[in-house]
Amino acid sequence: MGLIVSTWVIVLIKHFGSAKQRLQPVLGPKARRGLARRNARLAVRAAAAGDRVLVVAGGEGVADLAEVWGADVLLEPREEGQNVAAARGIARAVEGGAEAVLLLSSDLPLVTIDAVREVLEAGSRLKAPAVMAVPAVGRGGTNALYLRPPDAITLHFGDDSLAQFRHEAESRGVTFAVHHSDAMALDLDEPGDLARLRRAV
Repeated sequence: MGLIVSTWVIVLIKHFGSAKQRLQPVLGPKARRGLARRNARLAVRAAAAGDRVLVVAGGEGVADLAEVWGADVLLEPREEGQNVAAARGIARAVEGGAEAVLLLSSDLPLVTIDAVREVLEAGSRLKAPAVMAVPAVGRGGTNALYLRPPDAITLHFGDDSLAQFRHEAESRGVTFAVHHSDAMALDLDEPGDLARLRRAV
């Protein structure tokens, strides 16, 4: 049984107008905004598996909705990418007493509170300092990252991030594990991902 530590789930949500740009060939602006908003709400709901939910918001509209959804909110002064957003969220969580964090993408159409709870429970059983990554389908990306303590390694979100997280953890002597989750593997970035979603549901 893992130790009970204060764990914040940090959901990274871009401004809805700038989200899903790579889906332009198949979805218009209104549909992309609606999709981004729906997925963001799913992520915030699932994040309630943690002790606290913090949304790092890429715009005021996102921040307002996240507050309605019951999350703590950190509004970015400007969007500077996923790694900067994650670092801002971690800093706020540490200020608030977080001993561990789970960074969660807001692009996961199948995510559930049970799936997030499974990651948190599996992460809590690892020997600290510890990192657990939830891989994305294709591109070598990472859809969720558990860190205990929150500064266990630096951030490498993007293509091939899973290998980079593993490499840094191993080079620092930090426990590293991969957690496979069907509910968290699919993120909606490219037109092919929509086809995967249709098959999944």
